[in-house]
Amino acid sequence: RTELRLDGLEDAYILNDDSDDQLTDKHGCPAYVSPEILNPNETYSGRSADVWSLGVMLYTMLVGRYPFHDCDPSALFGKIRRGQFSVPPGLSPKARCLIKNLLRREPQDRLSADQILKHPWFTNCSSTSSFVTIIDHKNMDQMVPNMVVHEAEDNFFV
Repeated sequence: RTELRLDGLEDAYILNDDSDDQLTDKHGCPAYVSPEILNPNETYSGRSADVWSLGVMLYTMLVGRYPFHDCDPSALFGKIRRGQFSVPPGLSPKARCLIKNLLRREPQDRLSADQILKHPWFTNCSSTSSFVTIIDHKNMDQMVPNMVVHEAEDNFFV
């Protein structure tokens, strides 16, 4: 079993200019690193890299394994650079669609945060409107919305 632990926010950034999210640092957990971070001496979009990491997290939560895995780091990074992975057939079409749009090899082809929240995988959930409302409040402390999903509305699996 994989354990995910938030160790700290030392590498977190607050953007002073919302239009410029270009980063140069190469920190991160190898399994969650996006292809563009692996290019030496290049800047990359922090937002797009975060969307990739979100895709890895969602895939891992729904499938139970990483989309890209190898014990050898150079082989793992090769798989990430190629961006080829398979989504098991047991996931719902909406979940498959969302994962594929988060894990696109080219950063500019990935969904934005706004597009993610408007994706059918989220919008068909009965509590999405309250979830989006919470996200829009910038001064709120972290909150977990109360979400009740009935079996008939289950968007996770077929």
